[in-house]
Amino acid sequence: MDLQKQQTEPRRQPAPTVADSAARAAGLRASDADRDRIADLLRDALAEGRLTADEHAERVEGVLSAKTVGELEVFIQDLPAAHQDRAAPAYTAAPHRPDGGEIPAQADDNVVAVFSAAVRKGRWRAGRRLHAFSVFGSVEIDLSEAIFEYQQVVIKAVSVFGDVQIRVPENVSLRGTGGGVLGNFEVEALDSPDPQAPVVYVDGWAVLGNVEARPKRGKLVADILDRVQRKVDKRLRKHL
Repeated sequence: MDLQKQQTEPRRQPAPTVADSAARAAGLRASDADRDRIADLLRDALAEGRLTADEHAERVEGVLSAKTVGELEVFIQDLPAAHQDRAAPAYTAAPHRPDGGEIPAQADDNVVAVFSAAVRKGRWRAGRRLHAFSVFGSVEIDLSEAIFEYQQVVIKAVSVFGDVQIRVPENVSLRGTGGGVLGNFEVEALDSPDPQAPVVYVDGWAVLGNVEARPKRGKLVADILDRVQRKVDKRLRKHL
């Protein structure tokens, strides 16, 4: 009887391990920022005499052609920097849905295009919720230079015979939940190495239309904030 009970009981799935998390991180698509980080470590190794000039050139060439984070790590696995990085996880995956109660039901801003075009880009403040509706029109939402006042931002995107294009800085996390009805709903998932980085959630539908969300290469939140701070400091010095 006990044997029959044991055979009918469902097996419990083992809890995810650190090795599982590391394997998922290694399979992530590498960003330009990831390649720059590895290239900086190789440059330091060359300056310290750990690599010859030929070895450095060969590895940098491989870094430029690498597709995933795991492929990048191969080029520094025999360097001290690789072991220092393993002391802490390289990536903390963002949740697939925003925290309950953090996002209001009402939108902070609405972007609507009906037989027309609507754009949000440049220096603008991204609220916690944004609604984008395109009906036989075109909507562009560019967050690459936006000011993130909240860590979690939800974009509700609905396209009916229209097009919604969403761009984010490449050092934030990006998640998507939605689908298409004779249309295309595509969100290029992105994980930031910084657990405190903003997370952009794209939720919606494409009905005989198109909704796309992806990172904008070369645009970083930290770089933008640094430039703003330098301008503020410069103005303050003029008044002193």
